Amino acid sequence: MNPTIRSLVIPVSDLDAAKAVYTALFGAPHSDQPYYVGYNVDGFEVALNPAGAGGGPVAYADVEDLDATRERLLAAGATERDAPRQVAPEARVCVLLDADGNPFGLRGQ
Repeated sequence: MNPTIRSLVIPVSDLDAAKAVYTALFGAPHSDQPYYVGYNVDGFEVALNPAGAGGGPVAYADVEDLDATRERLLAAGATERDAPRQVAPEARVCVLLDADGNPFGLRGQ
């Protein structure tokens, strides 16, 4: 499986204010929780994260083996911003930084 970018997570400081704007743009969210609001935009996930670390939106690439992909990217010069963590029974995520400090995420098992 080749990595595929399927989601964008946007850190927000005011979830209600952000939800009003993105709901006006995308329609009703499919998931509306205090910790995560998700919109399905033609099969692409756009999510609001009130607990986001900041630094702007993070695009997440779906990968088959999160640990192996993470190690390969760290060896290539990426640095870790957020260590792997479980976000759903079948999914873990982490956030790495490229050489310029741009964040990118991995989502997998």
